[in-house]
This record gives sequence, structure tokens and C-alpha cells, in this order.
Amino acid sequence: MRRTIRLTLRFLAAAVVAAALFMPAIASAAEAVDLLLVFAVDVSRSIDQDKFQLQRDGYAAAITNPRVLEAIRSGPHHRIAVTFVEWSGMGAQKVVIDWTLIGDAASAQQFASALAEAPRSFQDRTSISGAIEFSMAQLDKAPFEALRRTIDVSGDGTNNAGRDVRLARDEALAKGVTINGLVILSEHPLSWNAEHTNPPGGLDKYYEANVIGGPGAFVMVAQNFNTFGQAIINKMIAEVAAADSRQPRLAEQAH
Repeated sequence: MRRTIRLTLRFLAAAVVAAALFMPAIASAAEAVDLLLVFAVDVSRSIDQDKFQLQRDGYAAAITNPRVLEAIRSGPHHRIAVTFVEWSGMGAQKVVIDWTLIGDAASAQQFASALAEAPRSFQDRTSISGAIEFSMAQLDKAPFEALRRTIDVSGDGTNNAGRDVRLARDEALAKGVTINGLVILSEHPLSWNAEHTNPPGGLDKYYEANVIGGPGAFVMVAQNFNTFGQAIINKMIAEVAAADSRQPRLAEQAH
């Protein structure tokens, strides 16, 4: 009987220790941030190696930019959470950097360094719908909480794989997620599919009609890959500023 009591007490003590060990993880899972932001970056076959590197360098420079960090720190929680996803054709999506808190220069530099070291994920067709669906799954799994959730889609072409991008967009909007676009204009149309990167009316109009939506949604244009870095900086500041607002802005959807 005494031996049974001792074993029971030991079990209870072990359970208490185990619970104490897991409590910080549980607490951090509910940690509040000002914005959950998915960087969904096109690495399809229209993105050659030079363009790919310019994209990577642009995101790394933007996340560490003093103006971006100032915008992040100005929010109620003084931090956001970001994840970096690369996407290409149907079923070709990958988390390059999982959810990371960004609230100061050190955390931003750590994110940028990890991004610089990561290999390229794909080089296939262009499924914006697949990118949105995959990004939604990452938002559902985020270990942080935020009033605003945004998918930041960047690309240089139209959706040419997977299902209709408007269906994926509308499903995301119905769940309260904002989708913004950063289109990279191509100076020379592709010889094998000119309308992919240069659709009628322009790629920015295509994104406005088919990709973006939600409170304060917008499309920002990089005239070419060389201006991509500055466009990301401006875009991040706009997104963080929107997240910091206590009153969400009215929807500016172009359907």
C-alpha cells in the first residue's frame, strides 16, 4: 500500500514537472502580434536565376530596413509574425522560413540571414491559386494571434496552373484574410507565352481583378526586378501601418 502511494506521488510530481515544462510553449502559442504576414513569392520558370536572387535580396533588405522596423515597432504589440513561402506550379509550394517574430533589428537580421542561405525551391509553372491555398494553411497553423492576417503575393505572371485563382481568393476573403499583390513587370514578353507576363491591360490590372481583396487591399508595381527591393519596402510599410490601425479600413476589392 505504501509502495503504491509512493509511486502515485512520484507520478503526480512528474506530471507537475511536465506541465510546467509545456506551459511556456502553450503561452507562446497564444502570443499576440499586430499582423500575421505570409510572403508568398513566385519562383516559377519565368523567374530566371538573376531575378530569383534579386527577389531574395529584396526581401532580406526590406525586413531589415529601418523604416520597416520603425513601422513594426509603432504597433500596439511592437511586433509582427512572418513566414516566407515559395511557390510555382500546382502542388509546388514550400515553407522556406517558418513563422518568425519580427520586433527588432536582431530578429529581422536573423530572418534575412536564414533567407540568404536557403536554396531555391522550384522552377515550374505559375499557380497563384495554389499559392493562396497553401498560404491559408500556414495562417491556420500560425502559433501567434493577430487581428489582421495578410497574404503578400508577388509574381511576374498570370495564373496558368491549378484552379481558378478567383475561387481561391474568394475563399480567403470569406475567412477575413487580406491579399495584397506585388507585380513585377517584364520589359520583354516571353517568347513562348507572351500573355503570361504581359496580359491584356497589364499584369497589375490582372492582379486587381483576380488576386487581391480584403480590407485595404492593394497592388503595388515594381517596374522591373531592379526596383523590386524598394517596392517591397513600401509595401511592407503600408501593410504594417494598416495592421496597426485600430479601425480596419473599408475593403478596396477589384473583382
